[in-house]
Amino acid sequence: MIKVAIVEDNNTLRNSLTKLLNQTEGMQCVASLPNLLNVVSDLRKSQPDIVLMDIGLPNISGIEGVRTVKENFDNIQVLMFTVFDDDEKIFEAIQAGACGYLLKKSSPEEITDAIVSLYQGGAPMSASIARKVIHSFQQSSPSGLSEYQLTTRENEILYSLVEGLSYKKLAEKYFISISTIRTHIKHIYEKLHVHSKAQAVAKALKKG
Repeated sequence: MIKVAIVEDNNTLRNSLTKLLNQTEGMQCVASLPNLLNVVSDLRKSQPDIVLMDIGLPNISGIEGVRTVKENFDNIQVLMFTVFDDDEKIFEAIQAGACGYLLKKSSPEEITDAIVSLYQGGAPMSASIARKVIHSFQQSSPSGLSEYQLTTRENEILYSLVEGLSYKKLAEKYFISISTIRTHIKHIYEKLHVHSKAQAVAKALKKG
């Protein structure tokens, strides 16, 4: 059972998302919050695996909310769910610790598929968002990460993490075992001095 918390100030949308999750096999909405004012205590009580979080929240923004969640909960992953598709908001959210970025125009199936993908180790993004992130990589200097001495395969895997591929999909893409993928990712984390996929992607984007 994938336990999901929702942080969304639009009551109608929040209720619709709650209903969607509870009607989807293998998922349960364990918290439905209109804002981030008591997010730490609310998440401690509900213990979700994933937080589906809006950016444009009252009082405290969703990007600040990501930072708060990551500072207090190592095991909770955040999936942004927003109308914003501009580069600044995307990269701010990723750098803050978000592991996925979904636009609100996504279909119910796309929403549940993204939650499953994130739970299984992927980094789901709406297609238009993934294109923006990849374009950023393509426009950046290829030497930005050279100081970290990543191997060709490690660079390939890091790039594929940005595309949202899970460990299973990475193994299929490069014709190697999942355990080998885990070893490569461990080495990437060590070389970049990070502890998560989100931090690795954020550092790669920052360094070009």
